[in-house]
Amino acid sequence: MTIAYRAKGNIYLNITNRCSSDCVFCLAKFTDTFCGYNLKLDSEPSAEDILHELELEFLEGPAGEVVFVGFGEPTMRLEVILEVAEWLKLRRISSRLDTNGHGQLLHPERDVAHELAVAGIGSVSVSLVAHNSEVYNQLCRPMFSKAYRAVLRFAEDCLAEGLKVTLSVVDLPEVDIEACRSIAEKMGAEFRVRQLLTPESEEVRA
Repeated sequence: MTIAYRAKGNIYLNITNRCSSDCVFCLAKFTDTFCGYNLKLDSEPSAEDILHELELEFLEGPAGEVVFVGFGEPTMRLEVILEVAEWLKLRRISSRLDTNGHGQLLHPERDVAHELAVAGIGSVSVSLVAHNSEVYNQLCRPMFSKAYRAVLRFAEDCLAEGLKVTLSVVDLPEVDIEACRSIAEKMGAEFRVRQLLTPESEEVRA
């Protein structure tokens, strides 16, 4: 199984396969691999496992940033993110979180955006997915009710903490791309449209 891997000039950390959504477009529905790496975890890596893999990766050279991802939702393992992010911060290495935006829902007793900022996360990419809650629920099938509003609030909280925030959507016919772009602009976040990955996509076949 792969814990750390390189792509697009960055190092990506595959820390969980668990997720709080069941997205209809999820890559994990039809493959265990991405960019030639097997991302199916036999068990979730500890912070120590992740740091060991990071040290090995940095022996091969620098990276643009370290990104917390996975075939699941990284904030399901918030403590691991915070510990590794602090290690990176001490070494002045940039880090980013790619998330479905459910962090506060998963940890309602905590101020997740603040903790991420204090730990050293510099930027957050939040999967907005859709222009309204109806389409969001149709495409994401989240385990939480009112998840769409929580995603927006989480992005706003991250911006308030001084994090760079990007809202992303997948290019699907159900999604009003321009309405989503407008949501990001009004919030003060950046915006990105992601390509829908299929079994024929180059990243999957690599």
